[in-house]
Amino acid sequence: MNDFFHKFARWTANLVGSPWTFVAALSMLVLWAVTGPAFGFSDTWQLVINTSTSVVTFLVVFLIQNTQNRDSRAMHLKLDELLAVIKEARTGLVNLENMSDGEVEALQKQFDRLAKQEEASS
Repeated sequence: MNDFFHKFARWTANLVGSPWTFVAALSMLVLWAVTGPAFGFSDTWQLVINTSTSVVTFLVVFLIQNTQNRDSRAMHLKLDELLAVIKEARTGLVNLENMSDGEVEALQKQFDRLAKQEEASS
């Protein structure tokens, strides 16, 4: 089940992010707007677009979040692999995503200082 869902989520994220899907969605909105006068801009006419967009958004959010989580996990593993093989790297950063906000803030300040030092020496 998980494998099928991951494949489906990836496929859907790619489809939703394509220019053709944007054109299709824009076309649907134009078609909906053009039919407004025929339906007298009724509440039902408005409810159709509101319900349709809400349902699609609700479902796509979960699929895209799944894809983002998987991509993020893969990126972390790739970076962890690089940190593991580089002798000078601080391997304590492998667990960075599990550090407290205070620890991350302290690291950010360290890197900011390093960047300023590098700038000053250039």
